[in-house]
Amino acid sequence: MNRVKVLFFATLRDKAGVRSADLEVVPGATIGDLKAVLIQRFPNIDGQLMEHCLASINHEYRFDESEIPAEAEIAFFPPVSGG
Repeated sequence: MNRVKVLFFATLRDKAGVRSADLEVVPGATIGDLKAVLIQRFPNIDGQLMEHCLASINHEYRFDESEIPAEAEIAFFPPVSGG
């Protein structure tokens, strides 16, 4: 298992109820896999919100297919709107 740190921002932080979480993921897990784990672990985070979140691994934006390295810091940013 690979240990990772997950950071939540904006409304995603509110829904998760925490700023960050330390998790273990299987080797070869992707951002998409991690999103599924987060939806299960944090019931207030719904799949539609996670589907539209931007993710970064170690401060570089990544896609759902991106593999997560061990000891990575993964941040999730929900979509924003404004006027």
